[in-house]
Amino acid sequence: MLKKVRLTNIYNDKSAEVIVDTDSDGKAVFGAGKAPNETAEVTDIAGPDEYVHRLSMKGASLEEAVTLFSGLARCLDRNISLNKSLELIAGRLKTPVYRGAVADINASIQSGETMGEAFAHHPKLFSEDALALIRAGEESGEINTVFRQITSGRAKSLRILRKLRSGMIYPVIVLMLAVGVVIVMSYTIVPSMSKLYASMNVQLPFLTRALTTFSSVLIKHPYVALVPILAVVALARNWSKIYRVPSIQLFFTRIPTVGTLINKTAAMVSFRVLALLLHANVRVATALEIAARSANHVTFEGFFLAVRNHIQDGLSMPESFLMESHRLGPDGRNIAALVQMASETGSMNEVLDELASDYEEELDLMSAQIDKLLEPFVLVILGAVVGGIIYAIYGPIFGLSKVMLPKKDGAPPGASAPAVPGK
Repeated sequence: MLKKVRLTNIYNDKSAEVIVDTDSDGKAVFGAGKAPNETAEVTDIAGPDEYVHRLSMKGASLEEAVTLFSGLARCLDRNISLNKSLELIAGRLKTPVYRGAVADINASIQSGETMGEAFAHHPKLFSEDALALIRAGEESGEINTVFRQITSGRAKSLRILRKLRSGMIYPVIVLMLAVGVVIVMSYTIVPSMSKLYASMNVQLPFLTRALTTFSSVLIKHPYVALVPILAVVALARNWSKIYRVPSIQLFFTRIPTVGTLINKTAAMVSFRVLALLLHANVRVATALEIAARSANHVTFEGFFLAVRNHIQDGLSMPESFLMESHRLGPDGRNIAALVQMASETGSMNEVLDELASDYEEELDLMSAQIDKLLEPFVLVILGAVVGGIIYAIYGPIFGLSKVMLPKKDGAPPGASAPAVPGK
């Protein structure tokens, strides 16, 4: 549940309110990052108020993960206790869910659980690769090194995602304006056009009939105009579930430019995760399973699981990569050759990390020009919308002469009317 913590400075009486997603007042105070010179007052947020807060508050993000792991690495490097480290980091976090998670992790560790077990209580925030690295770091006694590795990987992914998001702003705005223009015209121009065409008693083109029908629905039921907005919001909130459907992934993979971005992103993430896990001495089969799930792509998931099966059957990693290289398309043979070289030189971790860095550089270049790469698709969609509207509105106008000046039966084009006798 949500709890509101009011922190008041004992010296100047200045207050600040912090929301924490947790189940007890003690955890709420810890998650709020209470300083020694502050007092804390906790109140519950329940009922409709909690529902509204959950809809409007910021959710879990990759930025918060980077803040958490980088802070832990920095504190542990300076021999600060884990309890104090978590307390210091809680004050830097911005989302209620991460504040609550830090408080819960601290309580779990204080009760005797290992760090890996404490983090595992929050699978929605910490992926399997991060949990595996934390467990490996605890066993090897190099947990601060592991936190730095997690921070580095997350920070690189975050940098790419930020560029991709910024590049998507232009296409999204253009498409939203196109939808807005259609809705505005449906309330203004189309009703007048419908009255004119209705008086002609002629068959209208399909697009014109569709536009007039849509306009009529909007006028009679104005709330229908909210449907596109609600659809976009629902798509954004459920996109992770929708994208897990293999057929949808394959559909987007086949789209030019978009498919390239998806494939390279999956390759960058999965190979970097595999490199980190192998560097932390995680079992090869387990590392391949986690890399498969971290890719979040049906093609790479199938590739890594097939490689794992070959290794369990007794083949070496280079042989397994070569047997399944066809799954990765044109890059497959090159990747298999790199793994063969890494096996011969004993530098598997470094080669896999370099491979991930190569994909990262390619994504970096593409993300810097994402708006230009997607511009042709945006122009096609925008042209279809604008062209459709123009045809729907002006198409029937070009046929007005046939309605207002109909041809007489049997009269050839250009022939004059017969003269009337006696005149």
